Amino acid sequence: MYINLEDKDSKFVLENNYLGHLAYIYQNRPFVVPITYFYHPAKNVIICYSAEGHKMNAMRKNKQVAMNIVDVDALTNWKSVLVHGTFEQLFASEAKSYLHDFSLGIKSLVAEKELKDLSFISEFSSKLIDENSPMIFVIKIEEITGKMRMD
Repeated sequence: MYINLEDKDSKFVLENNYLGHLAYIYQNRPFVVPITYFYHPAKNVIICYSAEGHKMNAMRKNKQVAMNIVDVDALTNWKSVLVHGTFEQLFASEAKSYLHDFSLGIKSLVAEKELKDLSFISEFSSKLIDENSPMIFVIKIEEITGKMRMD
């Protein structure tokens, strides 16, 4: 049986995962790539990072993006969440602040879900943001929908 998730259930899936698939448009063609993310519920944004390149160039030109997160227990027992939103690149102290939130959130999720210590991740956010650093961006959430299958 397929069921639409309530908003709170969709946000729970988003908040308790850190791997998704980011969709964006470049030259009128859709692209989908895996990405590590952190959902910040208080700010209602998804925080991500990326090296400079195709994805960043494309999102700067067309800010409308989507992201899919799937939480699978079995073939007939899963939840899928689709987020539509707007890309915004961050800079300087704002980027550093969001990177700090990202690293703490990911560290906590991985420790909880995979029982792994990621103490090195704190170093990731403590580095200075410069021209060689990854680009920090957020997806400003406009809509969240979700479905689940349970048989």
